Amino acid sequence: MAQVHDQWKQAAQLKGVLPEVWEQLQVKVDRMISQLGDKSPHVAKADGIYDDMRLDWWTSGFWPGMLWILYDMTGKEHYKTAAWEWDIRLEQRFTEDNNFHHDVGFQFLPTAVIKHQITGDSDALRRAVYAANFLAGRFNYAGRFLRAWNQDKRGWAIVDSSMNLSLLFWAAAELEDPRFEQVARMHADTVVDRFIRPDGSVNHILSFDPASGELIESLGGQGAGPNSAWSRGASWALHGMANVYRYTRDTRYLEAAQRVAHYFIACLPDDSVPHWDFRAADSLSDEPRDTSAGACAASGLLELADMLPGAEGMPYRQAAERILLSLTNHYGTWDQPEHEAILIGGTGHKPAGQNVDVSLIYGDYYYVESIAKLMGWKRRIF
Repeated sequence: MAQVHDQWKQAAQLKGVLPEVWEQLQVKVDRMISQLGDKSPHVAKADGIYDDMRLDWWTSGFWPGMLWILYDMTGKEHYKTAAWEWDIRLEQRFTEDNNFHHDVGFQFLPTAVIKHQITGDSDALRRAVYAANFLAGRFNYAGRFLRAWNQDKRGWAIVDSSMNLSLLFWAAAELEDPRFEQVARMHADTVVDRFIRPDGSVNHILSFDPASGELIESLGGQGAGPNSAWSRGASWALHGMANVYRYTRDTRYLEAAQRVAHYFIACLPDDSVPHWDFRAADSLSDEPRDTSAGACAASGLLELADMLPGAEGMPYRQAAERILLSLTNHYGTWDQPEHEAILIGGTGHKPAGQNVDVSLIYGDYYYVESIAKLMGWKRRIF
């Protein structure tokens, strides 16, 4: 009973400080505008300085997405000004040699799609539709999956693509063309049938025969191994299937999102911030956390809470609030004005020894998205 009481208390604490968090978040992002300039950030390491990745890198939409959310919520023109050019810059990369792939949803939903939704800009609409066509063109009909990456990985699919499906559902509604939804549903069905395990843990990468569609094997990817439980993969599946349910109202996807959510919540440590892989070791005490997984999962849990009737949705909301309170209190850079990121404690790709205990721009994005949802933001892009 004491643990349940503490969880209620934690949720109440976040509600009490939420306006203050929202204000300090704006102060932080205002400073980031001057610090980042035209950079396309992905990782900030111990020095707190974000890198500058090429524009066709999968994370290029998250920083402008934060700006568009803040503009949508506040109406402050400097957010709109800082965000405006990003979909234009992304489109220019399409006219050159590039490495765009399954993650164009991550890139064009928080740039072109939201820009069109807020401002009605016709060029943003055109760019978003182009990206949706590009994504639909990656569909493998034999295996019923969206192909991941390029080069020789013709039969690979990844759970991350659950989050890119919103671009296809948006295009289906915007163009009144059901083909986009058909592709999105077929990939979502593969996620439910192949990626999400009965206990709610997920596979990261599945390899299929690209000609026959036959499943070959599960690959560990950014998780600890083929049978592990990579926490950010769980957050992609949780949030992604919640999104698919929002578009389709098909309870098959709701039940899948709930199954992952229950596993994720059950595996959280006392401070509610997930370890990078829930099965990385017999004892996780020395394993790094992944604040980006926590932030993305929190946003997905808030989606579930918003779509379910009061008492049914409340446990998901409370779990999200516990995660966000811990991120705010223990992983925020509020007292470090020179630090260019919002959250520390992210884990990118531990098996490869890359980006462990760092700041990740997608962790920052989903933290902003989650706090905005708690502040009443109703527009949905993912």
